[in-house]
Amino acid sequence: MRYIAINDQQQLSLDETDKPAIGDDECLIKVRAIGVNRADILQKKGQYPPPPGESSILGIEACGELVAIGGLQTSWNVGDKVFAIVPGGAYSEYVKVKTDHLIKLPENLSYVQGAAIAEVYLTAYQCLFSIANLQPNAKVLIHAGASGVGTAAIQLAKQLNCSVTVTVGHEDKVAACKALGADEAINYHETDFVTWAVQQKHSYDVIIDVVAGEYLNKNIKVCALDGHIVILSMLGGRFAENIDVAKMLAKRVNLHATTLRSRSNEYKTQLIKAFTQDFYHCLEIGSISPVIYQQYSWHEAEVAHQVMLNNENIGKLILTVD
Repeated sequence: MRYIAINDQQQLSLDETDKPAIGDDECLIKVRAIGVNRADILQKKGQYPPPPGESSILGIEACGELVAIGGLQTSWNVGDKVFAIVPGGAYSEYVKVKTDHLIKLPENLSYVQGAAIAEVYLTAYQCLFSIANLQPNAKVLIHAGASGVGTAAIQLAKQLNCSVTVTVGHEDKVAACKALGADEAINYHETDFVTWAVQQKHSYDVIIDVVAGEYLNKNIKVCALDGHIVILSMLGGRFAENIDVAKMLAKRVNLHATTLRSRSNEYKTQLIKAFTQDFYHCLEIGSISPVIYQQYSWHEAEVAHQVMLNNENIGKLILTVD
């Protein structure tokens, strides 16, 4: 099969390797579309290796149809259209996936749309519900609101009638997030979100943070009593200085740090089950819908990576396999 390889100069190009062999608890997907994630760029740079024993090929989500089914299970059939998260290997013509991690592609969605769902919606669901126990009508702050996870989190939170504030870096992203339902969108180049929140007398029950660094102390300042701060990346740096622990104690702040890729298969199975029970119908009827900024042929993977590095995208970048 063909796959996207990384050369010694950290450049991407097509190469060939064997199709992955599947076990009794796995299926093989013929990949039609691939979701691009920042994890792919970090892995390409050698900064985010796959979990031990997993494929070293880039890519953590894919959409396509089943071409092989392991074991004797009867829940799936060859030809079924599916999407899934995988620990690695999605930048290829075929990828193996745990059978319990498959999600049926709704009939109203394309392969490209399917490739834009799994990683960002499951991550957003994990942060909002599994970790922060989001309640109806809560106040939510989402940093990088126009990112893939951000656009998914806005939609999920609004399904519970939450008040959603986002931070973004461009006026186009302000408009896009408001179109998705965000109540407030702050351009951080023009307005400090802490100053704004204090002026508006806003505090937040749940804060989703991909920035970290100096944002941690800022988040503590605007966190509500018994609120949750969930850190899932560190675009602003790995170290946070001068943390006001007294303020954390006074507010009884719940501080969480999480990743999804390194979680156990059992954890992912339960997460997928919970997400599909709560929101699969919303995908079917279109009340939540993946936001796609651009799709590229997988021959243009380098271009897609550069767009993400430049923070140009609103929502997802997708590679199509030809």
